[in-house]
Amino acid sequence: MHFASDFRYREAYTVFIHTGQSGRIMTRSKKYRIWEGALLALLFLVIYYVLELGLVARLQPDFAAQWQHYAPWVKRLSLALFSIMVIVLAGRLMERLIDRAGDSHGVRYNLVRVTRLTKYVLIAIVIIAFAFQNLYAAAVSFGLISLVLGFALQAPITSFIGWLYIVFRRPYHVGDRIQIDGMRGDVIEIGYLDTTLRECNGVYLGNDRASGRIIRFPNATVLKSEAINYSGPFKPYIWNETPVQIAYTSDLDFVEACLRKAADDDFAEQHADHEGDQETASAVYFRVNSYAWLEAVVSYPVKPLDTTGRRNRILRRALPALNSEPDKVQFPQGAQR
Repeated sequence: MHFASDFRYREAYTVFIHTGQSGRIMTRSKKYRIWEGALLALLFLVIYYVLELGLVARLQPDFAAQWQHYAPWVKRLSLALFSIMVIVLAGRLMERLIDRAGDSHGVRYNLVRVTRLTKYVLIAIVIIAFAFQNLYAAAVSFGLISLVLGFALQAPITSFIGWLYIVFRRPYHVGDRIQIDGMRGDVIEIGYLDTTLRECNGVYLGNDRASGRIIRFPNATVLKSEAINYSGPFKPYIWNETPVQIAYTSDLDFVEACLRKAADDDFAEQHADHEGDQETASAVYFRVNSYAWLEAVVSYPVKPLDTTGRRNRILRRALPALNSEPDKVQFPQGAQR
């Protein structure tokens, strides 16, 4: 990803760092600038009361007559700027509380986006109230403009409704790996109109590693397509499986024991805190391949970002054990197929 593109996604404050085995999410530090906002709000309030009490006219009597023409407009402007700064300050305080809460990263991200949307709406109301002295005329004008824009911007409005659906129904969060409408990747940003994925798998890859490409799709997609979230009820794991082809004359009990041991040993090494949990125990089953040999399939839990690495580690553990007993394990070769 280029530097400029990375800068665009800074508001998601997520950076995915993929190693050979797993991935993790790092959170960027945020500066809330609460004291700066409070000082600006105080400054605008002081300006308003200076004008309200007529201190300018008292200090400059010769300028009083000319100043009276601009004073009402400047008073309204200072009051509007004070109101805007109060709204901005309240939004920053709310973001700080949300970021320090114990909720998951995805939940905090959505709450921050809702807070910012509310802040922008309130600021827009203040600006409209400042621009139009007659609030009734402002409301009528706003209604007519909304009606025209509603017809002209149907697709963006539908995507905004999709964003509301994502926030409240939570089909996915920032940091989740999802598959939707043929696209698969890690969610790195949920905007008001679109969602950004860091693609995994893709056209050029046969595994679940990141492809290096970015996918952006409108939020309206979630209203008409099924969204498959890898972070399901078994979070943080999903189930995966790896087949090994063997001959019919193989010792099936021995093959099963080798595959289960390889999967369980790797899991214990990577996730010692869940070692011995029955829900994370691997399993082996056999099926007949259409090309006239058996497949020993080991199924195991794995974190979504570690599917390729875990499969490689299991095979590296299991194959030497299987090859060490040629009398018990035969592989399809030559005429033995």
